[in-house]
Amino acid sequence: MFVKICGITREDDALLAVAMGADAVGFIFAPSRRQVAPAVVRDIVRRLPPEVLTVGVFRDEAPGRVVDIVNATGLRAAQLHGHESIETTRLVRQRVPIVFKVFGAGDPHLDRFDEYGADAVMVDTPGGGTGRVFDWRLAQGVADRGRLILAGGLHADNVADAIAAVRPWGVDAASGVEADRGEPGQKDARRVKAFIEAAKAADPHADPDGSALPYDWMQDDVL
Repeated sequence: MFVKICGITREDDALLAVAMGADAVGFIFAPSRRQVAPAVVRDIVRRLPPEVLTVGVFRDEAPGRVVDIVNATGLRAAQLHGHESIETTRLVRQRVPIVFKVFGAGDPHLDRFDEYGADAVMVDTPGGGTGRVFDWRLAQGVADRGRLILAGGLHADNVADAIAAVRPWGVDAASGVEADRGEPGQKDARRVKAFIEAAKAADPHADPDGSALPYDWMQDDVL
């Protein structure tokens, strides 16, 4: 199970997520209380292991700026969280190693996600960053057509149910692993650990003895 911890704003939280077994960490450049500056992200990325996928989150940003920020900060992926068109998504993908395209649950464009040329599709609660869960039935069947990352109000107590219902390739959490008090985006070590462990344990592709089976993406040049 591919696990991404998003909304990272501090180096300590990025290192924590990696130490707990996260496969990817996300940094938000779109307007948000978790928004971070490219210079801050560049410094954090330099301290992370190369095998960790580092993702920049953008919303309806000019393609050139997406590419410039990804390259300048040393990120490996762009997550397009707005109303980006097929043409825009494909343009970014031509110049960025990995692209995730996000759709709100119930978005009619989700039926055409394979035309966007993204490496994975994410289904989130409409609006994103709300911390609210959507009706998982709206994402059922998407995983049968490509790599699906499920987001939207996920935390340690509901991620196993979400995985069982949708059978995604990966899961993403932000607010569900944050501290009740502290700066915007600040993560809670116990919640991060519990979420990652619960997601990995619920992997539908695991052997009956509990060990994880290899994914095709581990063999791919892209990821």
